[in-house]
Amino acid sequence: MTFTFPVVLSPCTGVCMLDDEGLCLGCHRTSAEIARWSQMDDDERRWLMESELPAREAQRT
Repeated sequence: MTFTFPVVLSPCTGVCMLDDEGLCLGCHRTSAEIARWSQMDDDERRWLMESELPAREAQRT
């Protein structure tokens, strides 16, 4: 039996502008995280999207 798991897609929203703190206004990633996205494994991507990015977004509001 073979299981297929969904690929963790980029959180990019197409805004692509960094604020004064170096975070993207659209996806809340740092420029380093954006640059590394293609080299991250799914576990690292999932961690970033489930814990870091929501916390950063909450700080902005």
